[in-house]
Amino acid sequence: MIELKKFVFNPFQENTYLVWDNISKESIIVDPGCYSNSEEEIVTNFIIQKNLSIKYLLNTHCHIDHIFGNAFIKNKYDCEFFAPELDLPLLNKLNEQAKLFGITATKSPQPDNFLTEDLKLKIGNNNLTFLFTPGHSPGEYCILFENNICLSGDVLFLEGIGRTDLWGGDYYTLINSIHSKLFILDDETHVFPGHGDPTTIGYEKINNPFLK
Repeated sequence: MIELKKFVFNPFQENTYLVWDNISKESIIVDPGCYSNSEEEIVTNFIIQKNLSIKYLLNTHCHIDHIFGNAFIKNKYDCEFFAPELDLPLLNKLNEQAKLFGITATKSPQPDNFLTEDLKLKIGNNNLTFLFTPGHSPGEYCILFENNICLSGDVLFLEGIGRTDLWGGDYYTLINSIHSKLFILDDETHVFPGHGDPTTIGYEKINNPFLK
C-alpha cells in the first residue's frame, strides 16, 4: 500500500512529496524543494523515523522551486535520479533562475535517466507511470500511481492551473495537456499538486474556472 507525505518548503511554498510502500519501505521523493538546512533536516528525520529507503528522485519539471534539494537528496541517498529531458536547459540554469529572485541555489546534479511515457518504475509492488503534460514547462510530467493518486506538479491545482508566463510556458499546450491526459483519468483520482491543497479530477472538471 502506498503512503504519502507532503512537505511545504522554500520561499515559494512548494510541495515536496515523499511516497513510499509501507511493506518494503521503498520510497521516492518528488520535486525536493528543501532550501535551508532546517528543511533538509525535516526530510531526513522523517525518513529515519519511517525507516524508509530512497529508491528514486523524480522531478516533474525543473523550475527553481522544485529542484532546490536535488543535490542534497542525490548526494545523501545515492538514489536514481529522473527528470524531463526537455527541461534540462532549466535544470542547468538553476543559478540563473535563482539570480532573478535574488537568492542562491546549489547546482543540481545531472539526471541518471529521463522520464518518458514508456518508463515503468516500481516501489515495492506498486507501479508508477508517467504522463507527458507540457505547458507550464516544456517537458513536464505528471506521476500516476495504481491507487488513483496523481502527482500533478504545476500542471493542475485546486481550482487553478499552472502559470504559463515562466520559462518555456505555453497556455494552449497546458490546457490541451490537462484535457487530453488528466481529464481522461477516473473522476475519483486524487490530485496532489506542486502548490496548495489536494483535489480530485472530478472536482476540477466541475469547478475549475480555467477548464470549463
